[in-house]
Amino acid sequence: MDYWFYHLEQASIEAVLPQLLEKTQSKGWRALVKMSEDRLPQMDKYLWTYRDNSFLPHGRDDEPQSDRHPICLSASAETSNKADCVLFLDQTDMNLDETTSRCIVLIEGQKSESVNFERARWKRLKDEGAKLSYWQQSDRGEWKKMA
Repeated sequence: MDYWFYHLEQASIEAVLPQLLEKTQSKGWRALVKMSEDRLPQMDKYLWTYRDNSFLPHGRDDEPQSDRHPICLSASAETSNKADCVLFLDQTDMNLDETTSRCIVLIEGQKSESVNFERARWKRLKDEGAKLSYWQQSDRGEWKKMA
């Protein structure tokens, strides 16, 4: 499994998450997005309306038939439940199934608690021998692989 850390400096999670979810869909992957309970209702609504000519089909794991959607949003999932890609927001965590190919961690660079939490996660995963990539935004908002 690959772990990709995205350090958001210029853009918000709302700007970056749809792009990442579109990429998971283009690969035919099922995605699980783990976030705080506070963010869940707002993100649920946002993914239906983030662009005038498009939306991201998704469901919440606290609603019926969420397993039928290519994207599942959750504040409470404890395992990745056979998702091909898991995205962590808001310093969340869970156990990942062997079927999960990629884990994407979004770091809110303007929040020191987010940076500190994700530094500790990086160190723990590195000590475990995980395959890690670190992406940082340039001043122009482009993603640059740093490690």
